[in-house]
Amino acid sequence: MIKYLRAITLAVVVATVVTATGCSKANDTPAPTNANKSPDKVTYVTAFGAVGRDAFAWVAQEKGYFTEANIDVKIELGAAVDQNLSALAAGQAQFTAIDLTGGMIQAGKGTFKDFRAIAAIHQQTLVSIVGLEGGKVTQPKDLEGKKIGAATGSVNQLLFPAYAKLANIDASKVTWANVAPAQLTALLASGQVDALSTFLIGRAGIEKAANKKAIIMPYSDYLSDLYGNGIVTSASLAQQNPDLVKRFRDAALKGLKYTIDHPDEAAQILKKAQPTADVAAATGEIKLMTPYVASSGASSPFGSLDQQKVARAIAILQGAGLIPSGLTPDSVVAFDLTPKA
Repeated sequence: MIKYLRAITLAVVVATVVTATGCSKANDTPAPTNANKSPDKVTYVTAFGAVGRDAFAWVAQEKGYFTEANIDVKIELGAAVDQNLSALAAGQAQFTAIDLTGGMIQAGKGTFKDFRAIAAIHQQTLVSIVGLEGGKVTQPKDLEGKKIGAATGSVNQLLFPAYAKLANIDASKVTWANVAPAQLTALLASGQVDALSTFLIGRAGIEKAANKKAIIMPYSDYLSDLYGNGIVTSASLAQQNPDLVKRFRDAALKGLKYTIDHPDEAAQILKKAQPTADVAAATGEIKLMTPYVASSGASSPFGSLDQQKVARAIAILQGAGLIPSGLTPDSVVAFDLTPKA
């Protein structure tokens, strides 16, 4: 009888151990990850067409960075701040690149408020005055009494009063020629204007058209707290799906890092995706923007957005009379979704 009871007890213990072991194995099975789910489908709109500054999106796609993040990305060509933010507001895109200074102006004016920046592409604005060697404008003060070409309604012209004040230029003595962006280079090359207010990354195209060396006078020499392009998403997506936003951000920034490390290859990838792209011009743009991409400060992560710097940028825009008071940094940047060290 005793042997019988001992046998039963042993059987129960074994069964308990086996059951517990089985449960342990079941509990140790990793929870499903994004890799086990269907890819999230999103649309990304470039800052401006298919040029070097936007090559990183196609690089991220070609190198599989979006796929690794379990995101199926459709890349569409952008036009300007207004159009890109309109696509975001209408739900036609989930992410886009815009000039962050232009975005702040739109948010401050109340035109577009429901977007949030999640990463900086350029740590400083790329807006510049561009003259030609041997021309009438070789330093900022030379702009007085001259004509400047600029894209109609561009942030370049909006920022000029603030730049002029700090550069000791009498803005009232400057006249403007407003044209479509594609006409700017020809305007300067033909001598119809004395200088341009445009992005410094267009230097190679300007020099090629004018057959002269370009003289670059960056706005950032005086307006160092203004960001250039950045990646933004809708305020609702930032709040409702922060995981997707972070995955897209990291994949895009990985593409940006590869682009500035391999400009020639990045330009070829752009050409493969967009056959009309100019490889030489794209390579030139990437190389010219590279110094503006790295974060300021050794502890600042790639693509970072500093809250105090954003506040100073807003103050510059308010001081220039471009926006009224009231805009706050967290109303344009989702700091909880920006890169962290």
